[in-house]
Amino acid sequence: MPWTISSSLDDFRARAGGFLAAHPAANTVLLTITDRLAARGPHYYGDGVPVFGWWRAEPDGPVAGAFLRTPPFALRLGLMPESAAAELATELATRSAAGPAGGAALTGAAGGAAATLAFGAAWAAATGTKGAVRTNERLYRLGEPADPPRPPSGRSRLAGAADRELLIRWLTEFAEAVDIRIPDVATVVDDRTAAGQLHLWEDGGRPVAVAGASAVIAGMSRIGPVYTPADARGRGYASGVTAAASVAALDRGAGEVLLYTDLANPTSNSIYQQIGYRPVEDCVELAFGG
Repeated sequence: MPWTISSSLDDFRARAGGFLAAHPAANTVLLTITDRLAARGPHYYGDGVPVFGWWRAEPDGPVAGAFLRTPPFALRLGLMPESAAAELATELATRSAAGPAGGAALTGAAGGAAATLAFGAAWAAATGTKGAVRTNERLYRLGEPADPPRPPSGRSRLAGAADRELLIRWLTEFAEAVDIRIPDVATVVDDRTAAGQLHLWEDGGRPVAVAGASAVIAGMSRIGPVYTPADARGRGYASGVTAAASVAALDRGAGEVLLYTDLANPTSNSIYQQIGYRPVEDCVELAFGG
């Protein structure tokens, strides 16, 4: 099989790192996850053993596909042909359930829509377990930055140590609202605050919204999370803080600034386009069983 599967982050970065960096938009999640694993260790996302893989069309050919998994999270597909995604599903389905990438332990898959749906179809054929669509998202890339059409009152600033408890509460609320898991919210807040990655919007001296901008990796930075507490919504704060975080990412050297939106939320898809974001690809997350 042309897939190579490993539990070694060093091997993955050595073999697939150039491929990931050559396609930073399609591989944005893999780039940020591997960066955090390298900095914080293999159990940053949970107690399970991470699994990595890279695909070549020919045994001696260049890497042309990659995936990773940090249990208990879903498998994450990077850029790859649909045929490679189907091959991967078949390969994982035949592995022992006791192994780190064993089929019985796989609860979901996410990535570009075409590859992920091909993976899901092959997984269903091999295991009898169909994938249910959990989320539909769209990946956007910043084109020409623009101010919000109705700029909100207030200003942007970097989050600091004094904002820690507020940010822990907000990121917890954000995770609950969008139904995602953040393994250790306090650690995430501390790491991202120290790195200057969390931007607050203040109005009247009071923080009213937050937007993150990831580290620049392979010329790419990704915006997220973006959150406004319920009592401050409808005033344009999310647009303002996202625009500010996006410009800050450009100022730090990002050639590509990316973000994901939930396609079920027409408001966010509209406001991000108003400040200069343009669609790149649609993405999907599938849940298997349970």
